[in-house]
Amino acid sequence: MVHVYNCHPFASQHIVSTEQEPGLVCCGGGALFVVCGCRIEAYDVRQDGCPLICRFSSVSSVRSIRHSGAGDYLVTIEEKNGAMYLRAYTNWRYQAVEKTRVGVRLLGHLLRGASFRGAPKEQMEIIEIPLFEPPLCMACCPLTGDLLVGCAKSLVVFSLKHQKLSEQLSLLDFERVLILHVQGLSPSQVAFCAGFVALQTELEVLVVKLTQQQKNTPDTGHHHVLLPDDIITDAASDEDAEMKKDGFSPLHEQEDFFMFPKHQEMLGSEAQDCGTSFLLEWTGIEVERSEDMSICYVLYRRFAPDFFQGCSVEETHLHSLQLHPMFTVTQEESIISKGEEPTCMFVFFSLPNTGYMYSLKDSVELVSTYQYPEKTHQAVLSNQFLYVITRNALQCFTVRCSAVAARVNDPYIDTTMKACPPITMEVCALRIQLFIGLKAVCHDGNHIVLLTAADVDNREDVERPARKNTESREHKTLTGILVAVGLEPSSTAALENLLSRSLLSRKTSVCKSTEPTDSGHGWNLYVITCVSTLQLYQEIVEYSKRYEQSSPLSQSCVHLLSEAHLLLRSALLTQQDYEPHLQQAFQESCAHLADCFSRLDKKDCHLALPYYNISGLSVTDVVQRNMAMCNFSSGYGRGFLFYLKHSLYEGTVEELNEGMANKVLEIFSVAEPTELPHVVSNPSMLRANPDCAMTHLRQLDISGTSSITLSLSIASLALRKGDLHTYRQQMDRHAEMLQVYGFLEEPKLLLHGRGKAVVPTVLAQHLRDTQEGLLVAAVVALHENRQIRLEEADFFFQELCKDEIQRAPQLLLDFWEALLVASANESIIQELLFHLVSVYIDRLTCRDLSGVKALKTADDLINSCCHYGMLYPWVSILTPVQFGIAHDQQDLHKLQSLLCGPTLEVSSILPLLEKLSDRDNTGLSVHVLCATKLGQHEGSINKLLERCPQAIISYAKHELQNEKLCLWWQKLFPELCERIRRTGNDTTILSALRDVLAVVAIELNPLEFLDLLPDDGTAQFFLPHLLECSQRNLLIALYQNITCLDVWE
Repeated sequence: MVHVYNCHPFASQHIVSTEQEPGLVCCGGGALFVVCGCRIEAYDVRQDGCPLICRFSSVSSVRSIRHSGAGDYLVTIEEKNGAMYLRAYTNWRYQAVEKTRVGVRLLGHLLRGASFRGAPKEQMEIIEIPLFEPPLCMACCPLTGDLLVGCAKSLVVFSLKHQKLSEQLSLLDFERVLILHVQGLSPSQVAFCAGFVALQTELEVLVVKLTQQQKNTPDTGHHHVLLPDDIITDAASDEDAEMKKDGFSPLHEQEDFFMFPKHQEMLGSEAQDCGTSFLLEWTGIEVERSEDMSICYVLYRRFAPDFFQGCSVEETHLHSLQLHPMFTVTQEESIISKGEEPTCMFVFFSLPNTGYMYSLKDSVELVSTYQYPEKTHQAVLSNQFLYVITRNALQCFTVRCSAVAARVNDPYIDTTMKACPPITMEVCALRIQLFIGLKAVCHDGNHIVLLTAADVDNREDVERPARKNTESREHKTLTGILVAVGLEPSSTAALENLLSRSLLSRKTSVCKSTEPTDSGHGWNLYVITCVSTLQLYQEIVEYSKRYEQSSPLSQSCVHLLSEAHLLLRSALLTQQDYEPHLQQAFQESCAHLADCFSRLDKKDCHLALPYYNISGLSVTDVVQRNMAMCNFSSGYGRGFLFYLKHSLYEGTVEELNEGMANKVLEIFSVAEPTELPHVVSNPSMLRANPDCAMTHLRQLDISGTSSITLSLSIASLALRKGDLHTYRQQMDRHAEMLQVYGFLEEPKLLLHGRGKAVVPTVLAQHLRDTQEGLLVAAVVALHENRQIRLEEADFFFQELCKDEIQRAPQLLLDFWEALLVASANESIIQELLFHLVSVYIDRLTCRDLSGVKALKTADDLINSCCHYGMLYPWVSILTPVQFGIAHDQQDLHKLQSLLCGPTLEVSSILPLLEKLSDRDNTGLSVHVLCATKLGQHEGSINKLLERCPQAIISYAKHELQNEKLCLWWQKLFPELCERIRRTGNDTTILSALRDVLAVVAIELNPLEFLDLLPDDGTAQFFLPHLLECSQRNLLIALYQNITCLDVWE
């Protein structure tokens, strides 16, 4: 369905006076080119009155003409004596000077003779472009100026070259670089842009792309070699192949009728099965570059005549093939200069009653389908509109180019941040302007050119008798066929219906005369100027208000505003010069769309949020707009409530004044009262009247919808009012664990802001002084449910305890310890361990924290957290646990417990140990623990023997096991003997030596034990241990012999 409106996209029209009747027209570069016989006239459409720029003669009769913006040249297909020629006209603007010279040359043959000696001469050049086949159609690439020529069996690509002859003179020339030999399709129209090649026949469209092929990739059937001579088949074989491809019968004797192929659409790689193949023949100088090129199939579409659309077989054919690139503001200059691809690429083609526009970049998809109200002759596509001409009307349709480009250009489109009307939104006709006898249309910038020619006699009346005779002959032929196969035409209504239609080919239709009739007169050439985007936008907005007044929820109102929005978005995307009025109008259009969606109760109501976000309106402005639009009978729209809730909950709202905050409370109390606890807790509502907020919350509580979050909200408001009685009453309604769930539902009860801007609430400050355990548990729950990051929690507690002197407040330390118990994230655990060790070491170094009590003791953490380990026995000897120990002793035991645990990576905390001295047993225990965990047992043994020998045996029994067992006799025994020599009979050392000898006697055999004894040792001291070792080994040997005897028996 196509909406038809009565807007005014056309500002003015001017009639261009020509001496002769125009035959062909085209425009480009601000100029209008009119072909009158063998004369070409150029007019300036940018100036009032369209003055004549110049006129010049063509070599022969022009059959087709195109203008290239890149290079500013004209290319024509001309006919002389039945032969077709391809010519290019360069430097045509020099013809504005009378008696200017004209040079004629072949492609690639520059004039370097006497004519260019001395001062450069300004002259137009006509370049003859030779071809192996007669040209049928051509197209110019708007990006590079390259030329594509379509022939019966091939496509020829010419590259535009700028030949610099001197510092003052540069000429245009062409180089034939590529021939695409086409099998299975003969184009009637072509298009060429940015490597995309589009071909059109009467009922088929094929789009391919020349792409860079990766090296060492297998060949996919497209040969990049010179075409061999034997590839060209005779005409009869090609005709049969073409007929087979289209589904026609190749039997020449059945010329009276044929069967039409069915509709077919192939997108992307599927299009390579369309039956058309290409062979690439490289003819340019840079042949080596061709080895990396290949053909990529993009789109194939085939149509069959549709007899229910009001067109006969003869009239059903495609027209107006176009490749339309779209550039964005930020990329246009770089794309044109560097030869990169445009942001978006579209292809358009049309049947008499239906037009199709596809997007080709990234994924191929059908963007829009245009259902015309009557049969069309020609159409041209621009960034903002599609202009279509019928016999007596110029129709202006909207397009979706900007909707596609916006999504390519901005990844935030279709999110809660930004929005754009959908690509699939139905198109509309903004204007149907009547003209008489429209023949051709072309478009350049802000101007549309129309060629009209009215006929006195209606050609349809002339052809009607001949068509009636043809239809009669068709009816007799088909009746004979049905009778021959045994079917009676009058037996069924379906057969009678079939015989009532014209099903024969164009070969049996009446041939229309191509010569102009003598009765033709009344031709005109119009140049129509389009209105500015802002003016048309304002008119569409005013137009939409008509629908809004009659039905505020009308889809036509939304549709019109969406079209206006796309107009502005297209202008902003493609306009290089920044216009503040255009940007202002764009934001205004977003506000209008948001107002519409805010009133809707359907699925699109959520679009009010992104449109309000990009409109630049504040929440106060939005609330005031919706209050003015509110109908008290229907209440506030779901879209407005969705915007308001999302804005409040995401923290994107500025702090509201008291009046507006009270109004927001009133809105939610009427529309969604269950959201009031969350609204009251929002930081933007701090200026709301506490009594008013309390009244709304009390009403909600009385209504029977009480919840934990509601109780906490009432308690928070009571604190702000200084009502401690109400506060205690509300806090006592639920257990602390349930209150934690309440804080999970609404974190803003505890903190406002994000990142480093986190601010504790009044409730959080009160919990810090009265229920610090609940506060810590709530923040841990918020972190584990990903509602707050670790850095934000750290800032929260530092801000909450900013009056404390120490670098890390005790409440923050309690949070880290509690989070370490609850977290399972390895990265978070290692970060917490580092923080905790750092704080423990700082406190052990400062020792000035008397009176600060932690929530959990070392024993509590050891029993509840796997990262805290039981203290090793030798650690307890170094720093014995005392009853009623000080807080710094608790920090020491927590640090020791972490070092005894399985998780802490000691290597990560080595820099922190530099601050902790090992002169006392406190520091010594930490250093020895770290050294032992790093495998430095020998150094630890030396330290313990030097500072605390009474702990050496406990240390050895715990640490010197398995592969470290040998240190008992290799390290510990020699060290003890050496110290006895130096210090004498030290009872502690002697006791340790006896314990070592007891272990050595068990682990070594008598000979090894005897070799271990010192030469100066007392035999009386070592003899009992040697005897014990011998007896033990003797018993072991006896046991082994008995075991062997049992085996033999």
